[in-house]
Amino acid sequence: MRRTLIRYKAKPEMAEKNAELVSAVFAELKAANPDGVRYLTLRLEDDTFIHMVETVAEDGSSPIPKLAAFQAFQDGIRDRCAEPPQVRSAVIVGNYRMLDEP
Repeated sequence: MRRTLIRYKAKPEMAEKNAELVSAVFAELKAANPDGVRYLTLRLEDDTFIHMVETVAEDGSSPIPKLAAFQAFQDGIRDRCAEPPQVRSAVIVGNYRMLDEP
């Protein structure tokens, strides 16, 4: 299982557009209902977005990048950002009822 955390700050004038694109990804995920992936996105009050992706594939591969909505989200992401995306591996240190237990 691999967990990845992606963090970036959207430009204030682009934050709503970014949130709409993220919502479209979740709508497509719900419709496709792929196995082996869990995904969470948070938006902080300063328009920082935090994405947490968990995949069961050992190589970390995910069905998310194949989604049309995700490809639309990726298109122009750097133009929407005041701070570019930072991608990091993440390890859960503690979890109380926020995430499903494997």
